[in-house]
Amino acid sequence: MAYSEELAQRMREALLAAPDLVEKKMFGGIGFMVRGNMACGVNKDDLIVRVGPEAYQDALEHPHTKLFDMTGRPMTGWVVVTEAGYQSDQALSEWIKKGVDFALSLPPK
Repeated sequence: MAYSEELAQRMREALLAAPDLVEKKMFGGIGFMVRGNMACGVNKDDLIVRVGPEAYQDALEHPHTKLFDMTGRPMTGWVVVTEAGYQSDQALSEWIKKGVDFALSLPPK
């Protein structure tokens, strides 16, 4: 299984208002870019969220989160949210908002 199509569809619906949204296949899953900057994505059944270096430690303190590490080197500023952490629509929206807010804080690409 490459990635959860169900989660990807839920994310598409939650991201409808995001400016300049682009969807790209990457890291064996799918990523969502806002104004050219990665905001969030799906890998297998997990939600990947780019929260930025300043919000990183706080995000890891939430239940059902872990380091984003696909290569043996964790990516600072990114977290993985397991299914239990995004099960409700509200929880999913809150995580997506963190990713979109961070992507919008960066200069457009």
